[in-house]
Amino acid sequence: MFRLEGRKFLVTGASGGIGQAIVKVMYKAGAILCISGTKKETLEEVAKQYEKNIHVLPCDLLNYEEVNQLVNRASELMEGFDGLVCNAGITQDSLLLRMTDEAWQKVIDINLNSTFKLNREACKKLIKNNWGKIINISSIIGLTGNAGQVNYAASKGGIIAMSKSIAKEVASRNITVNCIAPGFIETKMTEVLTEEQKRKILDNVPMKRMGTGEEIAAGVLFLASDEAKYITGHVLNINGGLFM
Repeated sequence: MFRLEGRKFLVTGASGGIGQAIVKVMYKAGAILCISGTKKETLEEVAKQYEKNIHVLPCDLLNYEEVNQLVNRASELMEGFDGLVCNAGITQDSLLLRMTDEAWQKVIDINLNSTFKLNREACKKLIKNNWGKIINISSIIGLTGNAGQVNYAASKGGIIAMSKSIAKEVASRNITVNCIAPGFIETKMTEVLTEEQKRKILDNVPMKRMGTGEEIAAGVLFLASDEAKYITGHVLNINGGLFM
């Protein structure tokens, strides 16, 4: 179960903790991968862990010319294209009255606009195949909102609404489009939290711990597999019960 033998996927945000976990689990399931991110050296270090069937393709998600060509370039490297995992994202937190236009726009551009562009280009390929998988990584914040994160919440909420709309457009072509909404996960983003902040968060998590990148990756593997072929427009919440 949950095998991806020979399936060809582009994974963005592959240099981060969750991204690397996604790459590992998909590769072990037999996928051929093209991994993307802004840090070429980190991507190459990730690729060195595997023997073959993994390609490195750096991309600046603020450069829309690069973004619009990323799927085509990945398809050329892998000699085919079966799916997309949009995992890249940033935060630039600030209370609303202090948030600059630049902080708002950068988060929207990287988190939401680039995901839209990649989904659009991916669908062009997948419609020709009459089959495909798209998994967009959102966030619990896109469902609940959070003080000090209006830009991040808007971007991640937008990903959910966008994904549901795309899912309706392409469902008849055997293409599924789903989201994963992680809760608080052990990553560099959460490393900056103080112990007091972490304690307050965990007080509200029924499982009393943060999640791991591997647990998000397991959700990606399921949605990318044939076992999830009748699931589309869904948001898979992986948050230890924080949001029910």
